[in-house]
Amino acid sequence: MDWGLKNRLARIISPADNRALMLAVDHGYFLGPTEKLEDLKKTIAPLAKHCDSLMITRGALRTSVNPDYPVPVVLRVSGGTSIIGEDLSQEDITVSIKDALRLNVSAVAMSVFVGSKYEYQTIVNLGKLVNEAEEYGIPVLAVTAVGKEIGTKDARYLSLACRVAAEQGAHVVKTYYCENFEKVVKSCPVPIIIAGGKKIPEKDALKLTYDALKAGAVGVDMGRNIWQSDNPVAMIKAVHSIVHGSNNAEQAFTLYKQLSGKSNQKQNNKPNQKQNNKPNQKQNNKPNQKQNNKPNQKQNNKPNQKQNNKPNQKQNNKSKNNSNKKSKKRN
Repeated sequence: MDWGLKNRLARIISPADNRALMLAVDHGYFLGPTEKLEDLKKTIAPLAKHCDSLMITRGALRTSVNPDYPVPVVLRVSGGTSIIGEDLSQEDITVSIKDALRLNVSAVAMSVFVGSKYEYQTIVNLGKLVNEAEEYGIPVLAVTAVGKEIGTKDARYLSLACRVAAEQGAHVVKTYYCENFEKVVKSCPVPIIIAGGKKIPEKDALKLTYDALKAGAVGVDMGRNIWQSDNPVAMIKAVHSIVHGSNNAEQAFTLYKQLSGKSNQKQNNKPNQKQNNKPNQKQNNKPNQKQNNKPNQKQNNKPNQKQNNKPNQKQNNKSKNNSNKKSKKRN
């Protein structure tokens, strides 16, 4: 392996820990403006500094990534079909190596559809791409896309697809995570990066990342599970804490919630409830005591005084008059 090829690979897979965090934003080549990827610049700008490399198409790179920002690029060079077409597996090479060199990419990527109707075409194209790319010291990443005829992502199929890609000369293979993923890693002689796949809950995506790395993958190429997240920056930082840090899935999810402000929100609600309840109790009790006590005192005391005093005076006056009458009669 030449120095240039090694140097480019080191931009994608960090030599410090042999790990890679790739941000996938190439979905538009067959999905078009999918949700949360309508505005490429807006999506990419806050996330690029938190990843090791971008997986992107040449059109998106030229129009939506600042050339002053030194983010390594893994350039998708295959395509030819769209989501509304008859068969997504009918791909061909659409970008020349010369154009990839002009864009100063760190690697080129293409899909192979093992088991599909166009298996032969895509595998042969991979071999041709490796031949041309190695002349210029450019690594090739093979994406083991699943054909419609296969439909499953089990260890037996993925082991086959990854091994075929590696045998054709791919320097890195991107594939899906599955049960018994250790078997896939063990049977593939080149580094494996897992695909994030369709959007799933953040906690599940972080568990996927942790489990894949534990099983032997060197990193992740994650797209929708980052930029379709409620908080993309918090999510990519959480993924980073697993890939390049020591966090497990639970710790990474806790970090995601903290960065999203969700844990603070939970903590802030409880004290507010406590503060709202105590004053209400205080307000409700004091007025009740005032109403119950003071009026009662007024009712009990003043009327009693009136009843006790005035009637007594009346009785005293009557007795005085009676005594006067008696004295007059005697006289």
